[in-house]
Amino acid sequence: MAKWKGIVGREFSPDEFEEYVETLVFPAWRPSFVVVHNTGSPKLSQWHSVSGEQRMKNLEHFYRDTHKWSAGPHLFVADDLIWVFTHLTTSGVHSPSWNAISWGVEMVGDYSTEAFDTGSGAKVRDNAVSALATLHAAAGIDSHTIHFHKEDPKTTHNCPGINVQKSDLIQRVHDELIRRHGGDHPLGAVDG
Repeated sequence: MAKWKGIVGREFSPDEFEEYVETLVFPAWRPSFVVVHNTGSPKLSQWHSVSGEQRMKNLEHFYRDTHKWSAGPHLFVADDLIWVFTHLTTSGVHSPSWNAISWGVEMVGDYSTEAFDTGSGAKVRDNAVSALATLHAAAGIDSHTIHFHKEDPKTTHNCPGINVQKSDLIQRVHDELIRRHGGDHPLGAVDG
């Protein structure tokens, strides 16, 4: 079994997440891009069946004890909060070809069967856009470099689902970066 890197297991509103990321220093590892996923299971309709804290413990058990991985994805973005799972200053495990060079962001839901642009799915989308804009600004990464998990040549399933349109997501992240920063990508957290 690989040495487990531990989890953060903390929840943030979009504004709190931005404040949290601004406190981070990246001494050695820096991502080149972000890979977007959907959880598939649990579905968004199932996410709130246990507390967020318990959900993080369950996910830690799943990645550490069941899969025997060294880490999991970096974020779980739900309709109400952004959960930091794997430390953002270290590589995670989420996409076979790109673990060492990317952040992994899981959007809670199964977007092959659940709506992404209405109801709670739209809330996940909006929180994901905010989180992605925060990450791209912090690392100075162009939002047009976002990858979908299904683009990984070692992946065989349609993640983040057919209801998530890449061009729309990238445009929303780009627009959010412009709204917040005038299009600049401040390197604040990366300069440490």
